[in-house]
Amino acid sequence: MLALIAGQGRLPQHLIKASDTRPLVASLERFPPDTVAPDVTFRIERLGSFLQTLKDEGVTDVCLAGSLQRVPLDAAEIDPATMPLVPRMMEALKSGDDAALRTVLAFFEEAGMTIRAAHDIAPDLLPPAGVLGTAKPDTEDEEDASRGQKVVSAIGAADIGQACVVYRGQVLASECIFGTDWMLQSLANRPDSGTGGLLFKAPKPDQDRRIDLPTIGTGTVAEAASAGLKGIVTEAGGVMVLDLADTLSAADKAGLFIWVRQSS
Repeated sequence: MLALIAGQGRLPQHLIKASDTRPLVASLERFPPDTVAPDVTFRIERLGSFLQTLKDEGVTDVCLAGSLQRVPLDAAEIDPATMPLVPRMMEALKSGDDAALRTVLAFFEEAGMTIRAAHDIAPDLLPPAGVLGTAKPDTEDEEDASRGQKVVSAIGAADIGQACVVYRGQVLASECIFGTDWMLQSLANRPDSGTGGLLFKAPKPDQDRRIDLPTIGTGTVAEAASAGLKGIVTEAGGVMVLDLADTLSAADKAGLFIWVRQSS
């Protein structure tokens, strides 16, 4: 049986539709998903008990999907089953997102569960390589994409982010803990001409691709257009696209290219 640990966004809903049988949907008590109704909620301070609940329900596979927020541990709420996990949880809270998520995955695996990637459940989330929309990148865009790959590799290696904006070889913005949308919104009043450049998005180097794989969708297209960008470049096999047909339609209407690029 599959359990879906659902966060914010449309990804959990997409995975439920793609599953042969409806998974058990669970969510953090203080951060409910906005597109699906959870069957079970849990607090991070009771993770040990939650893992036992999943085992009692016959869960063998787990998929983390959607945006999840870090929450501070409330010492008064920690139950006995979770107490042995606390030292590792505290270390994880001091780490970057990738390191913290690896700790969470380890807890599930130590409880005998297999971690499933979202794109294993719904392979349509990973589009084929190539320029997918009507608009096409030019030579300058190709150079900016190469620059973007180097930048994202660097900030990803530092466990900071998975995206940046490049224009004529210059980095206009790089992703941080606030995410891609916030980064793009920060460019709404850019002091240059206000047009040109691209969003480059890729996984972090050595990232565990079963979790936290970057995602784009119609919302990303809208934010990129508002930021005056020409297009969006993603790493082939490393970035999921929600509602591909709708995303391409939105990009075509906005005059943006979407290029699923093989890494070099």
